[in-house]
Amino acid sequence: MRIDPSAIARREMLVRSSLGFGSLACSALLDKARAGGMIERHLTPKARNIIFLFMEGGVSQVDSFDYKPMLEKHHGKDPHKEIGQIEKTQFESIGKVFKSPWAFRRRGQTGAWVSDLFPKVAEVADELCIVKSMTSRFPEHTSANFFLHSGTGLQGRPSIGAWTSYGLGSDNDNLPGYVVLNGGQIPSGGLDCFSNGFLPATARGNLLNAIGAPLANITPNERGAHSQALKRRLVGHLNQQAPEISPELEDAIANYELAARMQLAVPEVMSLEGEPQSIRRLYGLNADYPHTQTYARQCIIARRLVERGVRFVELTIPMVNGFQRWDAHGDIVRNHGDNARAVDQPIAALLRDLRSRGMLDETLVLWSGEFGRTPFAQGGSGRDHNEHGFSLWMAGGGIRPGMSYGETDQWGYKAVSGRLEIHDLHATLLHLLGVDHEAFTHRFGGRDIRLTDVHGRVVKELLA
Repeated sequence: MRIDPSAIARREMLVRSSLGFGSLACSALLDKARAGGMIERHLTPKARNIIFLFMEGGVSQVDSFDYKPMLEKHHGKDPHKEIGQIEKTQFESIGKVFKSPWAFRRRGQTGAWVSDLFPKVAEVADELCIVKSMTSRFPEHTSANFFLHSGTGLQGRPSIGAWTSYGLGSDNDNLPGYVVLNGGQIPSGGLDCFSNGFLPATARGNLLNAIGAPLANITPNERGAHSQALKRRLVGHLNQQAPEISPELEDAIANYELAARMQLAVPEVMSLEGEPQSIRRLYGLNADYPHTQTYARQCIIARRLVERGVRFVELTIPMVNGFQRWDAHGDIVRNHGDNARAVDQPIAALLRDLRSRGMLDETLVLWSGEFGRTPFAQGGSGRDHNEHGFSLWMAGGGIRPGMSYGETDQWGYKAVSGRLEIHDLHATLLHLLGVDHEAFTHRFGGRDIRLTDVHGRVVKELLA
């Protein structure tokens, strides 16, 4: 039947079809919400984004943020006689009590103790909330890396970044919610440190290389652009014809669609051509040390990613002079010295830059390794792994600045006050993002599983 357009007035047509327009809008919003995971938070968020500066290998707490004068007083003595009970270490190479090669000084208005290992970070000490009583359950890199990321020492469980992306999605339709910036060193445990585990595939960490091509095939083939567009339309048409689409297929489709959009978004966000010289100098992008340049680039890109709505950004460390991690079993002066030289200026610049742009209040920056190191020597000039007490720090995003929390014993060996576990860290991070860690679950294997398992508490003393 032919419809006479003059039979219905324009205003009447809009009134009659208003519910239809609303349903279309509602459908689009629900699709977007499903792609992002949870539709609403449990709590009022203090942070919108997290930047995780992962110092893989284990930074020594007694050489960085946990000043222990007893090590100077008893340097070179037998730790069994001075410290007392010595726990089994990874390599069972226990030497003498070993004082820090770096001097500690009080920094900023708050007087936080920071060693000369991090002279630039020391300048922004008033921004830091230093936790000195973190512990791990694992003395070995791979299991400890899995534990730090996923709350379990097993391979294949969802990481904190994946949980965040699954729950809150991304504020940018053209970029994933969870991005890992590779500076050259993939952690022990490999890409499973960034796994989505049993969560949807869209939650997995997307690895982008800071140096060189950020991602394979990220640049569209312009000569085949028309053909590529036709193929995408055909695939979309075939997907729509399927009688029933499983959640796994929906996730795969969403990933392919996101990959197509990333071909336009990623080259722009990874390009630093528009960054002024003042920013390049601040971060050390033109530094003499090439690894400082690498980490400077990572930190600038991290800021650009959170500016564009990426929810969780993790940075791996550069490949430094054969000492591939902060794993200083020997020659700690060279190992920690070279690694700190790579990251110190860029990290301090990141905090300053975020503050100057008004972004630090809603961006939580986390700095941590998977465990610490012993207060006695291994091989005369190094330190073995120590999961019994180590330091990390946070800044911005609802965290109390300029404070220290918890204590290790007088040797910097074991946490004795305010002892925390990784589960407590995860609970606190989710809380700052507006998520109740006890209510945020995913059904798998017949039970509701959460990031913190049956553990964890929000450390309210750390909150602003």
